[in-house]
Amino acid sequence: MAINAQYLIRGGLVFKNSAGVYSLLPLGWRVIQKIANIIREEINAIGGQELLMPTLIEKKYMEPTARWDLDVGYFAKAKSEKEAGFVLGWSHEEVLTTIASKYISSYKDLPFSAYQIQTKFRHEARAKSGLLRGREFMMKDLYSFHSSQKDLDLYYEKAREAYHKIFGRCGLKAIYTVAAGGIFTDKFTHEFQVLSPIGEDTIMLCPGCNYAENIEISKLKIDDPCPKCGTKVIEEKSIEVGNIFDNGTKYSAALGLEFADESGNKQPVVMGAYGIGLGRVMGTVVEIQNDKDGMIWPESIAPYKVHLISLDGTDEESEKMYRDLQAKNVEVLYDDRDDKTAGEKFADADLIGCPIRLVVSKKTLAHNSVEIKKRSSKETQLVPIDNLEL
Repeated sequence: MAINAQYLIRGGLVFKNSAGVYSLLPLGWRVIQKIANIIREEINAIGGQELLMPTLIEKKYMEPTARWDLDVGYFAKAKSEKEAGFVLGWSHEEVLTTIASKYISSYKDLPFSAYQIQTKFRHEARAKSGLLRGREFMMKDLYSFHSSQKDLDLYYEKAREAYHKIFGRCGLKAIYTVAAGGIFTDKFTHEFQVLSPIGEDTIMLCPGCNYAENIEISKLKIDDPCPKCGTKVIEEKSIEVGNIFDNGTKYSAALGLEFADESGNKQPVVMGAYGIGLGRVMGTVVEIQNDKDGMIWPESIAPYKVHLISLDGTDEESEKMYRDLQAKNVEVLYDDRDDKTAGEKFADADLIGCPIRLVVSKKTLAHNSVEIKKRSSKETQLVPIDNLEL
């Protein structure tokens, strides 16, 4: 079992319902919400407007693009119906293109971009590796609409920069990688890959300039010179955490999304699509940042900043510290269980992986102090309660 599956399940962040289907429990949901908020901030900053589209997608939307009959989604029908008239949403290009056709008529209506954070359903035959490959998962899918290829290219670069900021804020170093378009576009696309031995992808990577190509489309071999800088390329395993697509006019042409240019001539809208799997980001962070005892969350997406532990019957003093920290808007997970030993509480704190552990005990109170330990360090220290700054 993948490390992310082991630790997330043992730590009580997720519950495995079926292969590739997980419930997000309170701690895990907090992590997902923080990832979502980081995504919102960065996508809003490049002009994305958030909306929410339906999970049920009717056949009429996907037939014009020939994607209805693909063995990708789960078809939905009533028991009394012979054939499915809907599919559980695995992608929303067609739905948003149809919506946009009601509002875009002129070049003055462009550019425009909208996104959602929505549950996706995909018929994944190889659901495995915890949150890294699922059948039901949360995704941020952004779509952009443009009057020209040049304008799309400019936005594509903005999205690239925003993605690097998102992954960096989540504690990941993502490599921009040339890839195939698959069932979404007939053009080359770009993936954001994080190096990991558990990754299902293989990339040809230049250690000099970080230029990378997915091995599925790459003609590079190990030790070939990088086409960008000449450094010998290497082969690495990686996890795909996001992707961006140049869809051109594939969807707008099929669904009749046109605009009148400055001369009054009708032109098909040029489109782009940009995806990030929130659960996959969460699982990848766990795969990258852990030790033998558990998860090590970056503060930006940790379920809580502080894990407060009460020992030796110090409930009253610990409760006061808990209230004081909350009053200072410090996120605190408070362990006041009476039926667990100190060792069990410490083990749980290491497993859950909050950035800071605070311990209140008779020993610390004798010095009017609290024991503080960073999850990423083995060192502990006593800090006077009056001087505690987090």
